Amino acid sequence: MPTLFESFTSRGLTLPHRIVVSPMCEYSSDDGFASDWHLVHLGCRAVGGAALVITEATAVTAEGRISPQDLGIYKDAHVEMLQRIVRFIHAQGSAAGMQLAHAGRKGSTARPSEGGSKLSPEHGGWTPVAPSAIPFADNFPMPRALETHDIAGVVDAFRDAAIRAHNAGFDMIEIHAAHGYLIHEFLSPLSNQRTDKYGGSFDNRVRLCLEVVAAVREVWPERSPVWLRISCTDWVEGGWDVHHSVELARRVHARGVDLVDCSSGGLAMNQQITLGPGYQVPFAERIKREANVPTSGLGLITNAKQADDIVRNGQADVIVIAREFLRDPYLPLHWAQELGAKQSWPAQYMRVAPEGTSKRQPRGD
Repeated sequence: MPTLFESFTSRGLTLPHRIVVSPMCEYSSDDGFASDWHLVHLGCRAVGGAALVITEATAVTAEGRISPQDLGIYKDAHVEMLQRIVRFIHAQGSAAGMQLAHAGRKGSTARPSEGGSKLSPEHGGWTPVAPSAIPFADNFPMPRALETHDIAGVVDAFRDAAIRAHNAGFDMIEIHAAHGYLIHEFLSPLSNQRTDKYGGSFDNRVRLCLEVVAAVREVWPERSPVWLRISCTDWVEGGWDVHHSVELARRVHARGVDLVDCSSGGLAMNQQITLGPGYQVPFAERIKREANVPTSGLGLITNAKQADDIVRNGQADVIVIAREFLRDPYLPLHWAQELGAKQSWPAQYMRVAPEGTSKRQPRGD
C-alpha cells in the first residue's frame, strides 16, 4: 500500500487516505450563502474520492469577507444549505471541513474576475479592519485599526462560527491564520505596529491567534479536530518567518490544534517567493520535526509519486491539494490507480471502475 493511501487519524476523525481538498475561494455567494455552485464544486471532489473536503475561506463576519461574494457563516440562516452540502459529502464517504476566516485589511475588494481592487460603498464596499491602519497595497482600501476592546468581538465571531459549523455537521474546523488575512496580520511585525497587548513582542502578536484557538476549541467537540493554516514565512526580510512558525505551532498544539497546515506568503506585495515543486514542504517538515505536531504538505504538488514520497519520508502527514483538484476532480481515484492502491468508487460509476473495486459506502461516523 502506498503511504499516501494509508489512513490518517486526527483526534477522533479517521481519514481513509491522505489526500485533502484545500480551501479554494469560489466568489460565488450572495450575502455569505452557499449556493448550488458550492454543492457541485465541493460534492464533485467528494465523488472523486477525496478523504476530506474543506470549504473555501468562510467569513466569520460580514466585514471579514474578502469580497461581497465570499462564503460566510456569520448568520444562523447560512447553516441550512451548508447542511445539505455536508450530507452529500458524507454520502460519498468523505469527511467535510470548514475553514473559518477573517480577511482583515484584504477585505472590501472586488472578486478577482472583476479586478480585485477596492470597492466603493456604492458598489458594496465597507471599511475593513486590521491590527494597524496600513493598507495592503495602493489599490486596496485603508483599514481601520481595531481598538483593543474590539478584538474580543473578533474572537467571539470565530467562536459563534464554530458553533454554526458544528450545527451544519462539519467534521473538522480549520482556522485561517495565513495569506495576509486578519490573524496573520496580527502575527507579522510588517503589518502589526500596535503598542497595546496585541502588538510589539512575539508574545503579544500571537495573542489573537491563541485566543481564537481557545475560543473555537471551547465550543468545538472534543473528539473533532481543529487545524490551523499559517503562512510559515512572509518571504520578506524582517517579517514573520519559519522559526516564528515553529514556536507558534508548539503553543497552538498545546491549546488543542491537531495539525498545522503549512502554507506561506500573502502578507506583503514585495514578497520574494522561491517557487518550485513542493516548495512549501520543507516548512511542514521542520515544524513537524521541531514542534512535534502533525503537518500538511502543499505547494506545487502535482503528481502521485511526489505526494507519496512526501508522506512516506515523514515530511508531512497529509497532502493538501488545490489547483490539481481544479484540473481533475477525480484526482484520488486516478492517483490510486497510478500507485496501485485500491479505492472505492461510487455505485453509480462502478461500470467503469477498475476490476476488483469495492462500492463506495457512506461515511459512518
